[in-house]
Amino acid sequence: MPLSELVRVILLVFAAVTCVVIGDTAGKLMTSGGVDPFFVAWSRFALAGLVLLPFSGLTRDEVPELFRWRILLRAAAIAAGVSCILTALRTEPLANVFGAFFIGPVVSYVLAMIFLHERPTLWRSLLLALGFLGVMLVVKPGFGATPGMGFALAAGTFYGGYLVMTRTVAGAHRPRFLLISQLLIGSALLTPLGVTGELPAFDMRLSLLVALSAGASACGNFMLVIANRTAEASLIAPLVYSQLISATVLGVLVFGDWPDGWSLLGLVLIALSGIGSLWASHKRALPGLRP
Repeated sequence: MPLSELVRVILLVFAAVTCVVIGDTAGKLMTSGGVDPFFVAWSRFALAGLVLLPFSGLTRDEVPELFRWRILLRAAAIAAGVSCILTALRTEPLANVFGAFFIGPVVSYVLAMIFLHERPTLWRSLLLALGFLGVMLVVKPGFGATPGMGFALAAGTFYGGYLVMTRTVAGAHRPRFLLISQLLIGSALLTPLGVTGELPAFDMRLSLLVALSAGASACGNFMLVIANRTAEASLIAPLVYSQLISATVLGVLVFGDWPDGWSLLGLVLIALSGIGSLWASHKRALPGLRP
């Protein structure tokens, strides 16, 4: 991939994941205040779907495409991932949750090799292994691990599957169709859980947080769909690591959450893994250089 195109993809993915973090920050403000995570997840999908449906360009001929198994599985994966990460954010710091969430690129990398037949490289495999070590330092399995971090790992696993499923359908469907499909299907799947629990009392603050959660997340996922049309899933995977920057900054500014020593080391290793993976991808694109 030419350097200029790589830079464009980097900026696009960073903007996308920052929007997602903003949406999840709004979600944490709600869930940590006692709002049911499933309600937050459902409202995110339902509101975004309602607002964006008139602009989606959805046609009668495309409606049957909503029931194709790849489209359904992709939407189910992101709905499950969002529900899990909002559950994790209820009790855990923002940066730590996203650190554990980065099991997702490892899952995406492995699934892309198995199902999309994308060729692995030694350097990229080693760097993702470094990122996995960082995730383990954040999660601390067996050494103070909490149920919240377990939900964060589950969210990352679902998200890795979502990234690969997006890659499989991105070339066959319009980005706006892919976005509206995950919103409509996700809201339908989450409705039984989202509206059957105790509903919060709405005020201006909660209404703004619901709107921010839905709008920022929808924008982020739309940009990610566009990125997947021009780059391999195995390249998008390490780019998503840039989410750590936004998550750490917003965690400190909004919640005053500073990672502990081990978690900070894990976050640094995850970031180094992402930077190294980008370097490996760029070198691979240059003549005569193969990491």
